[in-house]
Amino acid sequence: MKHASFPEYRTYETELGGRPLKVEIGKLAGLANGSALVRFGDTTVLTAVTMAAKPRDGIDFFPLSVDFEEKLYAVGRVPGSFMRREGRPSEKAILAARMIDRQIRPFFPSDMRNDVCVNCTVMSVDYNESPEIAAMIGVSVALSVSDIPWKGPIVGIQMGYIDGRHIVCPNSEESKETALHLTVAGSEEKVVMIEAGADELPDDIMLEAIKKGHEQIRELIRFVNKIKAENFREPASYPSVTLPEEMFEDIKSYAMNAVKEAVDTDDKTVRDERIAAVTADVTEHFAEKYPDSEALFGECMYKLQKYVVRRLLLDEGRRVDGRGMTEVRPLAAEVAVIPRVHGSGLFTRGQTQVLSICTLGTLKDAQELDTTYEETEKRYMHHYNFPSFSVGEARPSRSPGRREIGHGALAEKALLPVLPSKEEFPYSIRVVSEVLSSNGSTSQGAICGSTLSLMDAGVPIKTPVAGISCGLVTEGDRHITFTDIQGIEDFFGDMDFKVGGTKNGITAIQVDIKNDGLTYEIIAEAFEKTRVARMDILNEIMLKAIDTPRPEVSPYAPKMIQIMIDPDKIREVIGKGGSVIQKITAETNTKIDIEDDGSVCIAAVNAADGERALRMIEAIVKEPEIGDLYYGKVTRIMNFGAFVEIGPGKEGLIRMAHLDNKFVEKVEDVLNIGDETWVQVSEIDDKRRINLSRKQALKEVAEKGE
Repeated sequence: MKHASFPEYRTYETELGGRPLKVEIGKLAGLANGSALVRFGDTTVLTAVTMAAKPRDGIDFFPLSVDFEEKLYAVGRVPGSFMRREGRPSEKAILAARMIDRQIRPFFPSDMRNDVCVNCTVMSVDYNESPEIAAMIGVSVALSVSDIPWKGPIVGIQMGYIDGRHIVCPNSEESKETALHLTVAGSEEKVVMIEAGADELPDDIMLEAIKKGHEQIRELIRFVNKIKAENFREPASYPSVTLPEEMFEDIKSYAMNAVKEAVDTDDKTVRDERIAAVTADVTEHFAEKYPDSEALFGECMYKLQKYVVRRLLLDEGRRVDGRGMTEVRPLAAEVAVIPRVHGSGLFTRGQTQVLSICTLGTLKDAQELDTTYEETEKRYMHHYNFPSFSVGEARPSRSPGRREIGHGALAEKALLPVLPSKEEFPYSIRVVSEVLSSNGSTSQGAICGSTLSLMDAGVPIKTPVAGISCGLVTEGDRHITFTDIQGIEDFFGDMDFKVGGTKNGITAIQVDIKNDGLTYEIIAEAFEKTRVARMDILNEIMLKAIDTPRPEVSPYAPKMIQIMIDPDKIREVIGKGGSVIQKITAETNTKIDIEDDGSVCIAAVNAADGERALRMIEAIVKEPEIGDLYYGKVTRIMNFGAFVEIGPGKEGLIRMAHLDNKFVEKVEDVLNIGDETWVQVSEIDDKRRINLSRKQALKEVAEKGE
């Protein structure tokens, strides 16, 4: 029997954040175009990249797909689904895939139409070492040693910030303390991707974190380049899909002035109608000269629009809607837009409009997470919807895609630092941002609208958050940045630099680029432009709609009462098989959550119901004492007296002599089963049996006037 051998198997080792990083090449996934097994501490990720042999027909884009697959065996767990196997990717897995896609996509040939698939399989997880970072490094290595055309390597790392110190790849404990969760990717020369959540960090600290992260990236690039050099393969050839230059130049000469006039408006609908008319004219004019090329006319027109928009910005310093480079589109903000919901906020920026709705629930409404990450639940949930009518299209609605999940996560990240703790505000919080109209920067509109809805719902946020984006056009050494990009500037520009923050600092960043990267100068410009715009949006628009959170939650939201009980009493409150707690919730129309530490949270739409439930729980956990008064219900009648329930699961006996101030011949002359009456604890024997006196209770109540 012959044994398998691995003639190309090589291992490479370095350190990252003071912990070992090991890359294995050639042992696994040998039929992929390229693969790498990355071990970061005990976190292990297998990355495989493949490319189709032939281009896909009928498309005008590069078809790249990135999958980040969590396997629950990586953390020693069986999936909680009915089928007991992994299903749809978690939101964190989708966000990791999007992050990897954003950093590698600009470095593939723009004229390639062969499908490229990147698969990252998380095989084991050490919570101290990030599987996303292992995946990012693995993707860079796998592409670098493959024959897939790619202008890498590109590497990503994470940075933290604790007590004035920048931390490279924070471990599990550091991640709980850090004021910054930054993922930055770059080439040796430039920064190509930024994703961050922060606790209101100033611009200069954020920029310094990016710079220090880039220093570490350069070291990793040298490490990957060594692997690439020792495993080099010639890039495969592919059929180039480019527009015929002669055709494009003809259309450019014929239609450029018409395109300039068409895009010169602040109304997206008017612009689209004008461009459609110019496209129809171009198609008719060149149909005879370029037969069977009608499909290419649309691509030529797209390229021509891009050329015109970029030339206006670079050569004339002019935007298509006539705004200045730092001018934000007209703004409007409104709260309490929708009746009966717990909170609502409408934010409009130009033709972009987002309506955010806030819903408050009990802590048990928190989302349970079944992932490879440490978090087991999510108390704050932000969901973003982008219906087709928001861009004037007629398409049926589908479940949220990666874009919707990514934009929702960005807004969630921006607002998390200002939310109150569950001890301060014992609610689960869900915000849904409905995009009603879209002409760019809807995710930033979602941040603003959601801040408004949270304040309208009475959520005591620390300070309001606003979001704004910055665009970029480059040519050689020239560049120009501009504030608040609209759709056409996003399509044809080189950057969408989205920043969410408060008056004090940054809470979230997401950067998409289409060029070869950003210099520190460009990043600093983007920070300054978004900071100035953010202050204007907050002070001039949002705070004029609502300047502080409402003092009370909506009358339609649950009212919360929190108490602490002795953990040893939890069993009594719950009762056998949940009988006691179920009885309390049914009788008082409440929801009750009890934690292992004895914290009890009572949720009731009606405050009086909540107080009733509170009294019932207190009656259970409080040990009765002689002289205590209770208003109880008769549960049993005997020939020697009546048993009265003074609390769920807790009864006492009224003997005949203590039933009334006058002689009672039989119990039914005074009380029947189901009657409610005042009683007072008159005796507790050595077996903790309780004797009650109705006679003394009636006297006490009469004296107190109750």
